[in-house]
Amino acid sequence: MTTTSALPTWSDIPTQTWTWNHFDIAYKVYGDKGPAVLLIHGFGASLGHWRKNLPVLAQTCRVYAIDLLGFGTSAKPAPSAEVSYTFETWGQQVAEFCRAVIGEPAFLVGNSIGCIVAMQAVVDHPEISRGLALINCSLRLLHDRRRATQPWIKRMGAPLLQRVLKVKAIGRAFFQQIARPETVRKILKQAYIRAEAVDDELIDILMTPARDPGAPDVFIAFTGYSQGPLPEDLLAQLAERSVLMLWGTRDPWEPFHLGQKLGEFASVERFVPLEDVGHCPQDEAPELVNPILQAWIVGKL
Repeated sequence: MTTTSALPTWSDIPTQTWTWNHFDIAYKVYGDKGPAVLLIHGFGASLGHWRKNLPVLAQTCRVYAIDLLGFGTSAKPAPSAEVSYTFETWGQQVAEFCRAVIGEPAFLVGNSIGCIVAMQAVVDHPEISRGLALINCSLRLLHDRRRATQPWIKRMGAPLLQRVLKVKAIGRAFFQQIARPETVRKILKQAYIRAEAVDDELIDILMTPARDPGAPDVFIAFTGYSQGPLPEDLLAQLAERSVLMLWGTRDPWEPFHLGQKLGEFASVERFVPLEDVGHCPQDEAPELVNPILQAWIVGKL
């Protein structure tokens, strides 16, 4: 059953604030019964990217969606010795949110880099998780350890671009060029196969945080981050058959055939192809994703 009439709409649910390491972290929660589920967005996105999943999952679960530090309406402090935009930082944020706000182990669901965040949190703090669902996991194709396998233009071009963008004036100017509604819409229509899913609400969800003063510095910091874990590093450390993996078969950013290779790890219980869907299936094709997640959660109880 996928009716949402008994629950408030996305806009009716207030955004709440949790203070973590002196920074304001935004989140929403739907539902008041059942197991806890935590939804973790990808790069440049926010908790609003789960607007089509929260009401459905909340029929039988308490569902939380969080803005990672630096994204959405969460704080965007400048990178410093005290603040680093890394998977270790975000993994710690997620783990402490599970303890302080959710108060019990949760099912963690991520999209894109949100998958890496979820895995990092569980590798470092296994007690917070009842299971992991990864949707089009980031392959981190620009990671330092990936470059040897890339065409020479990417091996040479990516590090050069990263160095150029670290020049603050250049990086901010570049960010301002891409943080425009028409540019964001064009980028999303590359990532989404169903053009009609790229609606005005989605553009607004992504554009509003991009206007915050700290947003350019977060963007520059992450685009220059070519270290940290690869997904296979983390999958190898997770418990056997603890991961559900979903993958849009027409993802132009994280190729499906490479995702299938991740599905061979012992920690992956099930790998589900989502036909003719792009990089963000939870938003592009929620009618495919929501029933899979609902059945997976029930099967774990």
